[in-house]
This record gives sequence, C-alpha cells and structure tokens, in this order.
Amino acid sequence: MKTAGIDGCKLGWILISFDEGEEKYQIIESEEDLKFSFEHYDRIFIDMPIGLEDEEYTRECDALLRKELGSDYASSVFSPPIRPALEAPSYVEANMISFEWTEKKLSLQAWNITPKIKMLDRLLRENEGLKEKVLESHPELLFQKLNGGMIFQKKNLKKGIRHRLELIKDQEPVADDFFRDIKEEWRRSDVGEDDIVDAMALAFYAKKSQTDGIRTIPNEVNYDSEGLPKTIHFV
Repeated sequence: MKTAGIDGCKLGWILISFDEGEEKYQIIESEEDLKFSFEHYDRIFIDMPIGLEDEEYTRECDALLRKELGSDYASSVFSPPIRPALEAPSYVEANMISFEWTEKKLSLQAWNITPKIKMLDRLLRENEGLKEKVLESHPELLFQKLNGGMIFQKKNLKKGIRHRLELIKDQEPVADDFFRDIKEEWRRSDVGEDDIVDAMALAFYAKKSQTDGIRTIPNEVNYDSEGLPKTIHFV
C-alpha cells in the first residue's frame, strides 16, 4: 500500500510520503497534479475538511475533536463553510448565507481555505474511487497521540515546530533532511514550517495505519448530503 500525508500551504499543497524505499516530498500547485497524487497513493491523510454540513454551523466531528484536544488547542479546529456557502463569490456573501442558515458568520480562517475545500470537494465528488482513500485527519491530534497524549508547545512558536519535528524524527529519521531541504527550496511565505511538520505527521500516521488500523471521531461515521464522510481519522 502506498501512503502519504497532504497539508495545504500558500503555494497549494505539500505532500510527504515515508513509504520505505519511496520516501519523498512534493509541492503540488494544480488541481490536476493533486488528482494525480490522489490516484497514485492508496491511502492519504489530509488536513482539510471533507464532509460538510448543509444547515448546522459546526460538524459533530469538529466539536468532539475540540474536546479531545482540550481548551489550549481547541482553537486549531474551526468550522468549515456550510455547503450552501461553498460557492459564494465573496466573503461578504458567504457570511450572509452562513448567517441565514445557521445564525452564525463564517470565520475568516475558514473563508481563506474555501478554495482548497472546493477543490477537494470537487475531486472527491467527481471521482468515486477517491472517497475511500483520501481521509480527513488533524495534525494536532496526531501529534498529541505521538507524544503520549499532550503537546506542550504550540506550533506558532519556534520551539513548538522543533518539538514536533523531533517527535517525527524519532520515528522517521529522514524527516530532518526533508525539513531542511524543503526550507531551502521554497520560501517560508510559500511553504510554512508548520505546513511541513503537519504533512509529516499526516504521512507518518497514514503509513502507520496499515499495521495499527484506523479510528474515527465520531466512532460512527456520518456522511453529508453528497455522500462524503464528516469524520476525523486517526490511528
């Protein structure tokens, strides 16, 4: 089984794979190349909302994930746009639609990644075979699991990035070279240090899921109106 982790970045997406003998990193800038990567790998953990609500502001999986992460890290989980607001041409109109249906406005953070959510949503809806192998996950949850249940440094701090990189290096020594090489090849404004370590956590657990299996939040998978799972996957 070929596995990878994908996280969003300013340039597009960062893909990392720790598959033995086929370790790699790649920056993906087009929808066509993202689709090719989805088809190439058998299991991908991706940090991007997949299943969307139609009328509820917060997905059940996001509410449960916030509780799992605890109050210090709950802010790393945000509610994605509801499906009726997904095609809105502007933040103002998306806000109006969100408020009309949920009585809550769409966060700016959610709006900023809406183009990526739309791209992912379109690929999964139009390519039936991708739904079973492109799985939504969350790096902060994965790092907590990797560190025995708690992360003590936030990733907006330099020491938080270093802590997360050390956790991955303990499992995948090539991570140190990847981190250095990616930073040398791309500007931080295009590919952030947090994007790199997040993609590494996703890649490590996608690989680990082959032997340890997959768990979900919530335990019972719920699907949206387009048949996409509203679920966070982890190991």
